[in-house]
Amino acid sequence: MKYPLDCEDNFSKSFLFWIAKFLKFKLNSLSNKLLEKAEELREINIALSKNNFTIEELDELAKKSRNIGMIGVNTYFNPIKKFYEQIIHYKLYSLKLIDEELVIEILSSITAGLSDASKKNHKIAIVNFFKFLSSQNKDDDSSYVYEIELKNWSGLNSSSGQKLPEFMSEEQMKTFLNTLNNYEFKSNQDRNKLAIKIILFTGVRVNEVLRLRLKDISYENDLISLRIHAKGNKYRVVLLNINSIKEHLEYFNNFAEPNQYLFTNKQSKPLTQAYISRLIENVLLAAGIRKEKNGAHMLRHSFATLLYKKEKDLLLVQEALGHASLNTSRIYTHFDNDKLKLAAKIANNLKED
Repeated sequence: MKYPLDCEDNFSKSFLFWIAKFLKFKLNSLSNKLLEKAEELREINIALSKNNFTIEELDELAKKSRNIGMIGVNTYFNPIKKFYEQIIHYKLYSLKLIDEELVIEILSSITAGLSDASKKNHKIAIVNFFKFLSSQNKDDDSSYVYEIELKNWSGLNSSSGQKLPEFMSEEQMKTFLNTLNNYEFKSNQDRNKLAIKIILFTGVRVNEVLRLRLKDISYENDLISLRIHAKGNKYRVVLLNINSIKEHLEYFNNFAEPNQYLFTNKQSKPLTQAYISRLIENVLLAAGIRKEKNGAHMLRHSFATLLYKKEKDLLLVQEALGHASLNTSRIYTHFDNDKLKLAAKIANNLKED
């Protein structure tokens, strides 16, 4: 069913109405392979059928959707949420006043400081949103069509170049690990330390750790095999030396059912990425390690950087991290400064001559 573009008495309500419609559309078009409870998705869909929302209510529904396995929803919802929070300050009276120039202005503001990959995700989400509006609204006998493609948006491939990932040096990783081993969390010591160590020792994404079930774990001599539910509904296997987590092996004995998640809260629901990132930030603080980005993803970058430093094998990094493209892994060559040292040596030889 199509609706008028300005379907409420004010701009904010109209925009929220369409965000809700877009969120519902995405929930039912994204892959549901990891969906855990179909009845919860049904309830979310029913909730999204009402007409009046706050952005906080929509945010909560998006989080619930992610928590039941609709992993990709945040990729679309979060950029639209940030866009809404900016555009309401422009005091517009109609959605028809939004054009590509205004979208670029707001997009440039909300993506400042983000990596090119994040900017690309924002661009895709915004373009998708306005394409959805164009196809779903009605204006008398026709739709109001937005021509927002952002082909000329200069936010990507800026002259500042590719932003290097934040990472810990090998010595900092050792300090972090030592601090983690001695750190006293308020509760769930084994759970928290084991989740963090798996990220540090394998480079898996935090959401991949949080989706681990008992059935995903197997043993091969002195190695633990972890079957990872990766991006794009694909699977890969990472290996972990038993000795690296030997003090936590008893933790696995707490689970009896193969489908049980390993890292859950008191309600037996998977922990959130934000929760794990807070734990890591606290350990980094205790270790005296300061980084611009202190979350769980920084541990993944640290693992990848160390792996490339030791092995100088991009294909190995690609396979270990589950990158679809070798170009994504190529950023970790930033640590390979052997050739730069050679250049410095040659320059110094000129001085000596």
